[in-house]
Amino acid sequence: MMPSSTARRLTVCIALLAGVAQAASATEILIVDAKSQPESLTVAPGGVLFVGSASTPFIYKVRPGSTTPEKFVDASAEGAGTFFFGMLADAAANMLWACQLTPVPGTTPAKRHTALRGFDLSTGAQKLRWSLPDENSTCNDFSVGPDKALYITDTANGKIFKLPAGASTAELYLEHRTLMGVDGITFLDGTLYVNNVIFNKLYRIPVDAAGKPGQPVDIWMDQPVKGPDGMRAVNGKLLVAENGSGKITILTVTGDKASVTVLKEGLKTPTAVEPAGDTIWIAERGAGKAVSIPMPK
Repeated sequence: MMPSSTARRLTVCIALLAGVAQAASATEILIVDAKSQPESLTVAPGGVLFVGSASTPFIYKVRPGSTTPEKFVDASAEGAGTFFFGMLADAAANMLWACQLTPVPGTTPAKRHTALRGFDLSTGAQKLRWSLPDENSTCNDFSVGPDKALYITDTANGKIFKLPAGASTAELYLEHRTLMGVDGITFLDGTLYVNNVIFNKLYRIPVDAAGKPGQPVDIWMDQPVKGPDGMRAVNGKLLVAENGSGKITILTVTGDKASVTVLKEGLKTPTAVEPAGDTIWIAERGAGKAVSIPMPK
C-alpha cells in the first residue's frame, strides 16, 4: 500500500494536471477591449488565431500560446467606419479570407459597400479583392466547397456568390427570397447548408446533376434557435453560434430534420464558431473576447 503522504502528493499532482488541462482547453482572450466586437474568427495551421472586429478597421492575430492580439491587417485608410465580418483561413490557398464593410457617407437609411478580401496568411499582404455588386450589401461569411471554390453569403440581398478556385471575380450562385437574412454557411459531407439569422432557419441547398442549385430546403429543428450566426461543420455535425440566445449548439442532421444539442450557454452575443482539433473557438462579440471550450467527444 502507498504511504498516505505519497498518496496525498499524487492526488495533488493529478488535480494540478487536470487543472492545467482544463485551462488549456478553456481560454479567454480579450481582443484589445470589451468594445472590439469580434464578429468572426478563424484558426490557421499551427494554431494561429485570426479575429476580425466589427467596431474597428483591424484584423488581429493571436499567436499560439499567447493571449496578446497583434494588428495583422489595417484597413483604416478604406474610409470612416470600416470594419470586418467573416474570417476564414484557407490553408490550401495560403489565404485569409475576410469580409470588409464600409459605410456609404450621407445615406439614410445607412448603406454599406462591402468587399471580399484575401490576404496572405503569413504576411498579411493583399492577394485578392472583389467588391460585391449591389449598392448596399453585407458580405458576411464564407466556406470552401469540395470543388475548392469559395461560397460567400450576402445577408442584405439574400444571395450566395461563388468564387471559383483561381478566379479573381465571383459569380452569382443563388438568389432566393428565403435567403434574405442568410448568414452562416458551410459544407457538411459535401452538401451546402446555410442559416438565416433573421428568421431563425436552417436550409440545405440542393444541387442537380448539372451542378445548378435549387430552391433551399427548410430543415426542421427539434428546438428553437435564436439568431443563428456563424456555422461550421465538424465530426459529421453542424456547429452554430446563436447570437440571440447566447448559446453554442451542435446540430445532428438526418434528412430534412435536425436534432439540437446545447454545448455552451450564457455567452454575450456569440457570433462565430471555429473547430480546431479538440477545441472550439468562439467569437463572443458582446464581451470583446475570443473564448474556447473543449470539443465534445
